Amino acid sequence: MTDLESFAASFDAEPGYLDWAAFGPLSRAVRAEALADLETVGTGRPSGIELVATHVDDARELLADLLDADADEVVLAPSAAHAVFPALCGISGGLLVSRTDAPALTVAAVRAEAVMGRLRVEWMEPPHGFVSPDAVREALTAETAAVAVSLVDPRTGYVADLNALREVIGDRLLIVDDTQGFGVTDVDHEAADVVFGDGSTWLRAGRGTGWGRFGARAVERISPVLGGGAWVAAEASSDPQAEPGASAQAFAAPAADELAAARLAAALDEVGAVGVSEIARTVAERCEEVMFYADRYDIPVVTPRDPVHRAGIVALEPVPADVGPLGAALANHGVTFTARSGLIRLSPHVGTGEDTMQMIGDALAAFAAARVW
Repeated sequence: MTDLESFAASFDAEPGYLDWAAFGPLSRAVRAEALADLETVGTGRPSGIELVATHVDDARELLADLLDADADEVVLAPSAAHAVFPALCGISGGLLVSRTDAPALTVAAVRAEAVMGRLRVEWMEPPHGFVSPDAVREALTAETAAVAVSLVDPRTGYVADLNALREVIGDRLLIVDDTQGFGVTDVDHEAADVVFGDGSTWLRAGRGTGWGRFGARAVERISPVLGGGAWVAAEASSDPQAEPGASAQAFAAPAADELAAARLAAALDEVGAVGVSEIARTVAERCEEVMFYADRYDIPVVTPRDPVHRAGIVALEPVPADVGPLGAALANHGVTFTARSGLIRLSPHVGTGEDTMQMIGDALAAFAAARVW
């Protein structure tokens, strides 16, 4: 059995589950790690507690490997929103973001603007919500200090070109939400100054597994505003008026959750054993199968056809009158999906089998047969 086959066999979700972009049912390895760690810390033995605590560094190092970064640049957080909010609060100037982007960006940006008063949100409304280099170029202003974008748009599945965006924005900060791409999209993160995400979707690590990576330019330009003991240099940790440390750890949560870190490390270890490129290739094949059925039954797809701009999300865009009937047909055939803003979002993973694909085909066939033109 190949590494990819072993990875696929680790999926236990019931047939019909096509909502990995919303939540990833935990893998066997993650569940086993969680149970073992709970037993270990439950003894109260210092050696056991210290052993579980080592998973924080394990997770940071594994994240750094996949991001091609240094572990010192990586921090853990309760969620993606918790990872990026301190960064947004510390930016002075304009932040360009799409109005239809992920709430982890849009809501956090609005709150940072209201609470701190240093950030000014600059909204852009690109066609279909696709944050392309041309759309960003047209929206940039002289006051724009940073651009924030989802690597994979959670509504449509559009994959942004980070290197092209870097060329357009020049020396401005580039902040990237990688929640919908990390682990299933083979991209170079070097162009981003801040990358953040969450392990509860495609990584199958469960809630509480947020993370962020802060590059040198971000550490230099963004003022830390939150933190605890990890926020300051070790030698000044007892000084209540201490300045934040001059590293990415100034953006870390006050105390990392060792149990969540253990789950995240177990999930990252599984991804690393297979390789992101292999996972991305397989997920792309699953998405092509979903698109095949959508095309067969004349259901419009808003997700880009170009594999370069597509990840693990296929967004169907039926006419408004068909949204309800299409959703009902999918649900009646046991398919789990997300419906939002007139779109039906289907998100397969490596472990999505032919039984699930058959359920999609049957559901769309039933919808098409009942459709009134």
